[in-house]
Amino acid sequence: MTTTTVATPRLSLLRQQHALADPAEQTRILERLQDEGVPAFAATLAEQRLPLLTAAAIEILQVNVGKVCNQTCHHCHVDAGPDRRESMSPETIAACLHVLAENDIPTLDITGGAPEMHPQFRELVTTARNLGRRVIDRCNLTILLAKGFEDLAEFLATNEVEIVASLPCYLEANVDKQRGDGVFEKSIAALQRLNALGYGQPGGSRTLTLVFNPGGPSLPPQQASLETAYREQLRSRFGIEFTQLFTITNMPISRFLGDLLQQQRLVEYMQKLVQAFNPATVAGLMCRNTLSVDWTGRLYDCDFNQMLDLPVAASAPATIFDFVASRLEGRPIQTGRHCFGCTAGSGSSCQGRLVD
Repeated sequence: MTTTTVATPRLSLLRQQHALADPAEQTRILERLQDEGVPAFAATLAEQRLPLLTAAAIEILQVNVGKVCNQTCHHCHVDAGPDRRESMSPETIAACLHVLAENDIPTLDITGGAPEMHPQFRELVTTARNLGRRVIDRCNLTILLAKGFEDLAEFLATNEVEIVASLPCYLEANVDKQRGDGVFEKSIAALQRLNALGYGQPGGSRTLTLVFNPGGPSLPPQQASLETAYREQLRSRFGIEFTQLFTITNMPISRFLGDLLQQQRLVEYMQKLVQAFNPATVAGLMCRNTLSVDWTGRLYDCDFNQMLDLPVAASAPATIFDFVASRLEGRPIQTGRHCFGCTAGSGSSCQGRLVD
């Protein structure tokens, strides 16, 4: 894959007509790892005498409003970018809000792409907040400085939206390598603006979470120690405060899968994940209490399954239009070899590490 520069922006896999733009091709590659001695995830659960995964009550409705983004990040499992056009319809937005209104689901987690670029993003936020729901915005930071979004930070603050923002390092070179030239500088400016609005301030109510993911085929370091390093570096160099840091393991799908194949390190990375399997993480996996909705309204156990086109079990409702909570609770979770990414080491989820 090419290195991002201002002159030649990276294209999405879909725009490149890359084979990995097809989720079925990604799944075939992961399944062929059986020939390399990489076990199936379900087989590892059985070997550890752990039950197959089943869903509990839905606590988080994670809505992926589309793949349109102002960035084309090197590691993006969504394959989002400026050249994508997929966007959730008004009817599907309305269905998501109806589900929130009619069911006791405490949290709406909005993701993309850059979710703020969706034309109904603000309606989704304000309606969910009026329903008394906690709202999370998964923000890439640079969107806060983009033309046409100058008042976005103030909107988020006014509505007490929790911000979860990707900042894969506190060093400029590492961030720009992974996310694009100039992204670090813009991210710092966006964080300073959020701090000025009360986000991330000690004792404040506006939550600002930063997200780290490794730049290559390695596991994240210990979350608490890395958070300390981030806090020291960002505070001393830029005067930036934040609430907490999440560490997330890179999933062997989409663009990162492409990197692993190009470097001929897929088997090595998968073996690393399998060897680091931690049974203690299984009880807290995000698929247990999260329901993922794609831009067409289809339902998935998690955002990663969504990108691999592994929908919820056939026994459960297939779309947000057919939502029935009682039929989704207790459903068997669809798993694959990518699930080792969530159970390696301290575990990984959209809420950061799973165990200490």
